[in-house]
Amino acid sequence: MGEMNVSEQASIAEATDELTYEEKIAFCNGIAKPMAPKKLAKKCYKLIKKANQQKTYVRSGLKDVQTRIRKGEKGIVIFAGDVSPVEVMCHLPGVCEDKDIPYVFVPSRKDLGAALNVKRGCLVVLIRPNSDYEEAYNELKEQFTTLPVAL
Repeated sequence: MGEMNVSEQASIAEATDELTYEEKIAFCNGIAKPMAPKKLAKKCYKLIKKANQQKTYVRSGLKDVQTRIRKGEKGIVIFAGDVSPVEVMCHLPGVCEDKDIPYVFVPSRKDLGAALNVKRGCLVVLIRPNSDYEEAYNELKEQFTTLPVAL
């Protein structure tokens, strides 16, 4: 996918409200691997909503997540797969691998933002472990590590 201007991105963002999971995947960039299957993506959104109730356990946004990972914070990372231009975040999966942080991609930044209860989209979310959602967190962490990374 080439460079998009702002109006094209806005029209895609509006269109993603009505798109199916499979259609949203069509807008994803080339590095969006491993991509969460539909069921796993729903579990990710659910965990984000639950973790967001304890504000200090969710980090969102490119700069904040990047800084926290580099400072040694642990957790699981969820990336949006439809980020354009991809260069803004293409280094982060490598950083996660270096720090042994499991990560996964979901198809839509708009859905990621909705799970955080913000009107705008979100590129990346770091969820830290907490006893309030420990079971769901551990289940997702386990599933992230077993996903195949097909290139």
